[in-house]
Amino acid sequence: MSLRDRASLVFAPGLLDGQVALVTGGGTGLGKATALELARCGATVAIAGRRADVLEQAASEIGQIGAVDWIPGDVREPDDAARLVRAVLDRRGRLDALVNNAGGQYFTPAEMIATKGWRAVWRLNVDGMLNMAEAAYELALGQARAGAIVNVTLSPHHGMPGMAHSGAARASVEALTRELAVRWREACVCVTAVAAGHFATEVTKKYPQAVREGAARSVPLQRLGAVEEHAWLVALLASPLGRALNGSTVTLDGARDNWAGPWPPPGLTDASGEVPVEERRVAEAG
Repeated sequence: MSLRDRASLVFAPGLLDGQVALVTGGGTGLGKATALELARCGATVAIAGRRADVLEQAASEIGQIGAVDWIPGDVREPDDAARLVRAVLDRRGRLDALVNNAGGQYFTPAEMIATKGWRAVWRLNVDGMLNMAEAAYELALGQARAGAIVNVTLSPHHGMPGMAHSGAARASVEALTRELAVRWREACVCVTAVAAGHFATEVTKKYPQAVREGAARSVPLQRLGAVEEHAWLVALLASPLGRALNGSTVTLDGARDNWAGPWPPPGLTDASGEVPVEERRVAEAG
């Protein structure tokens, strides 16, 4: 890893010096990118997830930048969530930021969502977030009367065809973000959320090129997000500036929330491939 890779591209050195951050789902994708950026900003990072081998591999990469711990666990279980937080406290003596990145869903029409599938998505995305947030607050942040919790949700907010169960779960997380921000404000604990759009993660890179290109066309920015962009936003919310955004959900999706399809829409272009513009009458000279 080069010196350039060890330094943040957007933040001043030492932004999070002395801080300890725990990232759930930190072994892959957006979670690993977030852990890497937090380490570049000076934080000691702990990553958690269910697969020890994946965590160990990610930790070997993050460890080239800064101090890192990896802790297997299941955020869906309250006792395991508390164990994860205690493990960080035992190893590092403090916890300053929790990133609730763990989550997941699967594609299926709304009418075919089985009760078991609904509960599985809900337990991971909602119960897991709440278990971790409450454990972090009760065992560390509330006692220190300082700290940040960043919850990762999804964009768009105007409906998620094929993933209605996830859309409902993520909306609940955003509502809980606002609730917890108010509940814990007197303890100086900041709670925010990031609504992430389509990003070029390990998962999307496995899709056929045509699928990836189609996903990019659904974004007004006309490209998938870079995982570093997501990580920069999370690092910002974990910084002192994040306190000013308490209770906010920040959408990072290349304007996908504002448009539900490709641009230009099918059938709107003329023979030249351009979108027709309104013809205006030229005023006659008097």
